[in-house]
Parts: sequence; structure tokens; C-alpha cells
Amino acid sequence: MAGDRCTVSQMADVIMEGLEEYAQLAADDMKKAVKKAGTQARKDIQENAPVKTGAYAKSWAAKTTKETANAMEIVVYSRNRYQLAHLLEFGHALRKGGRTRAFPHIAPAEERAAQTLEREVEKALG
Repeated sequence: MAGDRCTVSQMADVIMEGLEEYAQLAADDMKKAVKKAGTQARKDIQENAPVKTGAYAKSWAAKTTKETANAMEIVVYSRNRYQLAHLLEFGHALRKGGRTRAFPHIAPAEERAAQTLEREVEKALG
């Protein structure tokens, strides 16, 4: 019990150490949650992407673009079929008139990833 005691003048330092330790643990949990949400978004897009040859679905990847001690940013993108993403998601006009049908597969994956991120953060910090 004597090791847990501190003087009034040391109290601020002890409290700051505890807060810094909690902040580091929270940042690590947040990074894990962001990584999980990013990989889930990639998997969802691959599973729900329109399939003709399968190359478009296989082209999706998740990449960490920015990582600091307190933050992490992951981008989900199509490596070599990025030109098709917008056209397939929203449809496009045809030369002879009319439009192609849309295959929404990116927006639903984004929504599920946001829900996953929120759930994981609440679980980690709650």
C-alpha cells in the first residue's frame, strides 16, 4: 500500500502518467478497429462486386496511407480497374441512348464498415 501513495505535489504527475497510458491503449484499440473496418470493407466489395471475369472483384485492396502515434487512415481502392468503379456503382449513359443498370456495391460496404468501426470502438473503449 505504501508504494501507491504520493504527496499532493506528485499527484498531478501520477494522474498524467495514468492518462497517457490510457490514451496509448485507446489509440492502439482505435487502430485495430480501423484496420478491421478497412479489411471488412474490402471483403464486402469483393463479395458483392459484379462478376464477369472476376478481375474487377480481385482488384480491390486496402492500404494504410497515414499512420501516426494517435491516428490511422486506411484507403480501400481498386488497383487496376478503378475506371469501372464509378460506372458500375452508378450506371452510365449508352451511346445509342438509355442507361446501363447500376450495381451498388461500394456504398453498402462503406456503410457496413462505418457500423463495424463504431461497434468496435464502443467495445474497445466501453
